Amino acid sequence: MTAYRTIVVGTDGSDSSYVAVEKAAALAGDADATLVLACAYFPTDDRDVAAAADVLKDEAYQVRGSAPTNEILHVAREKAIAAGAKNIVERPIVGEPVDSLLDLVKETKADLLVVGNRGLNTITGRLLGSVPSDVARKSRSDVLIVHTVR
Repeated sequence: MTAYRTIVVGTDGSDSSYVAVEKAAALAGDADATLVLACAYFPTDDRDVAAAADVLKDEAYQVRGSAPTNEILHVAREKAIAAGAKNIVERPIVGEPVDSLLDLVKETKADLLVVGNRGLNTITGRLLGSVPSDVARKSRSDVLIVHTVR
C-alpha cells in the first residue's frame, strides 16, 4: 500500500470533528504526511448570526464567520500535534463544507480526505445528505469516515 502524502481533514469545532482530526493526525504522523486542517465558514454579520442561531439552534456554530474558524483551527492544531502530526497546515475556507473540502483536496493534491460520521445517521442527513456521505460520493481521492458518533 502506498503511504499518503497529503491528508485533508475537515473540522467544524464539534467534539466529534476533533475525533476525526486526531485520527487524521495519527495517520499523517505515521506516514510523515502533510496534514491540512480545514474549516469551512460563511462570512456573516451580527444580524445574520442572530437569525441563524434562532433557526439552527445547536448547529449555529457553523455559520459564525471567520473569528471562530481561527479558534477552531487552533484547537485542531493542538490536538493534531498531540496525536503525532508534524507538518500541519491550517486552512479556513469560505463556502459550504462539501464543495469547499473537495476543492481543497483538489488544490492540495491530497490523497486522503478524512471526515467524521456526524450527520450520517440523522433524519436530516438521510433526507438532505450529509458532509460525510456527500464527500464520499463526490470525492476523487480516498475518503476515511471516522466513527465519531455512534
